[in-house]
Amino acid sequence: MQLSKTIKEVREVVVLARRQGKTIGLVPTMGALHAGHGSLIQKARAECGYVVVSIFVNPTQFGPAEDFNKYPRTLDADAKLCESMGADCIFAPSAEEMYPQKNLTWVDVEQLTTGLCGASRP
Repeated sequence: MQLSKTIKEVREVVVLARRQGKTIGLVPTMGALHAGHGSLIQKARAECGYVVVSIFVNPTQFGPAEDFNKYPRTLDADAKLCESMGADCIFAPSAEEMYPQKNLTWVDVEQLTTGLCGASRP
């Protein structure tokens, strides 16, 4: 199983898989994988020729009172689960890789979270 830490690396393995005629399955996660993630990986494996699991703790998904630095990061255990479920590649970029420069624009969709988790996660 391949571990890609850069966008360039994961693009290269996906392009190669596509050249081989494989369909690509993506299971996006923030890591700290559990059996539910495992079932998604198995489903992707059953339906796709090449399976990528992204493991990215996205700082933009954390509210002001939530501690980004305390979110569990268990890449070694996650990799074992991914491999056992049949993933071909883990894409585990850093925040700097995904956000190489300061955001110049931000989209805020009003009222989208009304009735969902907006009350506890503004």
